[in-house]
Amino acid sequence: MSLFKKLIVSDKGFYGKVFTLATPIALQSMITIGVNMLDTIMVGRLGEDALSAASLANSFISIYHIFCMGIGMGASVLVSRYWGMRSTEPVKAVEALKKTICIMLRITLCLAALFAVATFLMPETVMSMYTPSAEIIRLGAIYFRYSIITYFFLGLSLVCTIVLRSVGQVRIPLFVSIGAFFVNLGANYAFIFGKLGAPRMEIAGAAIGTLIARVFEASVICGYLLFVDKKIGFRLRHMAMHVSDLLGEYVRISIPVLISDGILAIGNNTVAMVIGRLGDTMVAANAITSVTQQMSSVVIQGVCQAGAIVTGQTLGRGEREKTMEQGYGFLGLGILLGLLAAIIILVISGPIIASYKVSEETAGIAKQLMQAISLIILFQATNSIMTKGVLRGGGDTKMLMLADNVFLWVLSIPLGIIAGFVLKLPAFWIYVGLKFDQIAKAVWCVLRLRSGKWIKKIRVGK
Repeated sequence: MSLFKKLIVSDKGFYGKVFTLATPIALQSMITIGVNMLDTIMVGRLGEDALSAASLANSFISIYHIFCMGIGMGASVLVSRYWGMRSTEPVKAVEALKKTICIMLRITLCLAALFAVATFLMPETVMSMYTPSAEIIRLGAIYFRYSIITYFFLGLSLVCTIVLRSVGQVRIPLFVSIGAFFVNLGANYAFIFGKLGAPRMEIAGAAIGTLIARVFEASVICGYLLFVDKKIGFRLRHMAMHVSDLLGEYVRISIPVLISDGILAIGNNTVAMVIGRLGDTMVAANAITSVTQQMSSVVIQGVCQAGAIVTGQTLGRGEREKTMEQGYGFLGLGILLGLLAAIIILVISGPIIASYKVSEETAGIAKQLMQAISLIILFQATNSIMTKGVLRGGGDTKMLMLADNVFLWVLSIPLGIIAGFVLKLPAFWIYVGLKFDQIAKAVWCVLRLRSGKWIKKIRVGK
């Protein structure tokens, strides 16, 4: 069978299931990114220093965000597999599922405490890693001081959302995100600009608006999982359950995902540090384009998470051949969605840049970055759906951890530094260098898919 034919799955129900899962996830991601875009635009009205400070502060917060995604997605590999096993080992599978959630929540809370302490004790030190500008450091430290407890609410809502998605409950998180969008919009408007009787707090107001939205989001999502949901049946009392018999399996499958995503987050922040030292205009331009890149790839991220869920559940039922067929189907979707995302970025880049109050130099750099992003996303779409979706869902987490770090640290970061500081190339080539790992991984993941070695066995404890 030719590769082209393999990219199209004959089972039409496959596409229906994928988009039933992916659409609410994509919409939720779009709303979340919309909140970030609102923050960026509103803070941008305060000037480029405030825009850069909020952007760089959120680069550090994004380390925690990605760590939590790693914790949640690592647990999702097990949750999806155990959910698929219910028909063959119902009692063991349900018990293992609850233990997985328990371990996940404990790790999330510990990580939140660690980041909260770091942000409280040394906000200026953290900001100085990203920029030498004293004014941006000062404004970023203000943003941090009002973001300290945000970590707990952000982390819990993220991991609980991923668990609900893993068992097919994708609508509840979507509805909660819609509510959080409007809560954040109102709080930002009130506290950034001093409207509706609130004090004018400028950049601090942006942090408070985000905090209020996160509290709302976590309260509803976690409240639903712990007190209302009947499919999983996890309750607050289960936080005290003994998990030693599953801890080894959790570490084997989930911790490589956490390490991979965590080191990837550090790598991405290294990219932010490189950009931060290329000048304030480069920082501001990157702040504009990063949100656009996220917005254009929301469907990709939805299909990515759907890939992990579908793969895990299919393997849980013991259908290896069907899993391979679906893997090629996801590869085809990645190629198609990458093309669509590239076109979207090129079409919307002009209006997006024009909506910001920035200098002509910053706007020009932003245009170059948009063009670079449209190229990179062609490859990023494919490798994201395969590596963070299909291959991860198959349990191939150790190899993915190795691939992520080799391509990032051996290729991307050195190429970006050489392009920016040694060759002093235009912004387009600097960005391509910093993201070259996306191109390399796109080729590697196809070879890994064809080998079939990514399908791993998972046990359900003693």
